[in-house]
Amino acid sequence: MPIYDISYTSLIFCFFLLVIPIFISRKIRLELEKSTLEAVFRMSIQLFFAGLFLNFIFNLNNGLLNLAWVGLMIFFASYTAIKSADLNVKKLFVPIVISIAFSNLVILLYVNKFVINLENLFDARYLIPIAGMLLGNALRGNVVGIGDFYNDIKRNENRYLYSLSIGAGRYEAVIPYLRKSLRAAIKPTLANIYSIGIVSLPGMMTGQILGGASPLIAIKYQITIMVAIYVSTLLSTTLSILTSFGTAFDDYGLVNKELYEKSS
Repeated sequence: MPIYDISYTSLIFCFFLLVIPIFISRKIRLELEKSTLEAVFRMSIQLFFAGLFLNFIFNLNNGLLNLAWVGLMIFFASYTAIKSADLNVKKLFVPIVISIAFSNLVILLYVNKFVINLENLFDARYLIPIAGMLLGNALRGNVVGIGDFYNDIKRNENRYLYSLSIGAGRYEAVIPYLRKSLRAAIKPTLANIYSIGIVSLPGMMTGQILGGASPLIAIKYQITIMVAIYVSTLLSTTLSILTSFGTAFDDYGLVNKELYEKSS
């Protein structure tokens, strides 16, 4: 089956589709015209340069370089998760980056070794795309989970302090907030899993089919990826919250006020 390339001229026709949201925005005064154009322009430039670099990495296919690229992805995912949750980066960066790195690398290498059965676990063709899918979903889960957890404690500070005052330990006092935040973090992933195959055909499966792979092969890869995404998202969010306790709470179980002060 031939793979149809999209020429740069054809890509311009894709950009013509933006006329529709811009028209809607102007018609009902959403004021999204500038944001839309800036976002699409930034995405296109970033993807263009990422494509050039990834093409170089794929051709070289050096294990250490591939891991370094994944490490860079983890670094930015951790930073973005904390910033998006409106919390202090300096206070949380170390525990979050360790949690996201550990959980995603363990799941990633497990899939490459025991599910896909790769001879080279660090093959760029598999390592980087799968890492990107895991990290993208782990990022969303961490933004929701970490943000909900600490902001919920702040909103219910009196109730939390009351639990501590009647003898509850720190873990016992935070467990209701931990449950709530983890459910919120994983809910979109579960909803996505429920709907796949009936409501939607996900990106990886669609991409493989468009690339000429058999639908049955694409389905097996998609099942693998969705299970890996679910596990890595829940694991990384759980670890991110638990490992952040050391810097987020003081010796008396009180939340460090600096945690809510945004930093660059």
